[in-house]
Amino acid sequence: MGVITFFALASGFLTGKYRQLEDVQGSHRHAALGRYFNPRGEAVLAALDSVAAQTGTTPAQIALAWIMATPGVTAPIVSATSVAQVESLLPAVTLRLDPAQMRILDAAAKTPV
Repeated sequence: MGVITFFALASGFLTGKYRQLEDVQGSHRHAALGRYFNPRGEAVLAALDSVAAQTGTTPAQIALAWIMATPGVTAPIVSATSVAQVESLLPAVTLRLDPAQMRILDAAAKTPV
């Protein structure tokens, strides 16, 4: 059995585009993203930034590579509004995270809310 993740980039939060609640105030994304602005969300973004800097990639690519490296996950589902967005995510398919990078990301995901 495999899992296909829906909203793999957490409505854009895991791209790093939204860093604080004020970034989504008054937008249609507020309801979907509001729950991520907490210590866990901050820790995950920091981990994504760190691993992205190590690999010369983007937080979104790291997030997708991390999800795809998770045992049991068959594929992530992402939304894109342009061909350029799809193209920017494609490198995640071949990106391989090393065990230390996976530990950084997994630890951040376990940060208490």
